[in-house]
Amino acid sequence: MMQATKWLTGIFAPAILIAMLLTACENDLKKVQQISAKELNTHVDSSIGVDVIYSDSAVVKARLTTPLLLDYKIAKPYREMPKGIKIIFFDKNLQPQSTVVSDYAITSDGDKTITLKRHVVVNNTSGDNIKSEELVWDQVKKIIYSNQPVVLSKADGTVLNYTNFTSNENFTDYNGQGGHGTIVTKGNITQ
Repeated sequence: MMQATKWLTGIFAPAILIAMLLTACENDLKKVQQISAKELNTHVDSSIGVDVIYSDSAVVKARLTTPLLLDYKIAKPYREMPKGIKIIFFDKNLQPQSTVVSDYAITSDGDKTITLKRHVVVNNTSGDNIKSEELVWDQVKKIIYSNQPVVLSKADGTVLNYTNFTSNENFTDYNGQGGHGTIVTKGNITQ
């Protein structure tokens, strides 16, 4: 009887071990399949050295360049520019009016906006400089705005800090709210 028990234990122990290994492999295979399915549902196209011209009614409005563009092909598609962006806005004679750079940008086809983030800097031909951590270009309304703090430095030395900011696309007509700062004037303001 003892030998029969040893013999049965000798057969069942490896069989149980093999069954456990097969079950473990099956679970790992299921996890791999789940991960693969997620990757198939997230289609991302990447482009290097992107240069895009924006136009409205066959009139060039802006030129966008970025070293890396990630194009997410999902239910709500969007494009991400994780290595920064540069946008040059032009007047009707194709003369540059302003330049915007940032360390990161994201855009959505649904709402036709480009959100620029981290170290956003704008320069226009008047010598004005605008800095913020976030600006949004609304291509439908043809405005650029921010609900983040914005610092405006004008060519005459005026420096204004705003809590909200709105501008036209060329940064030639802008206004802000919650402003304070130093305004440089010419002449005697007491007279």
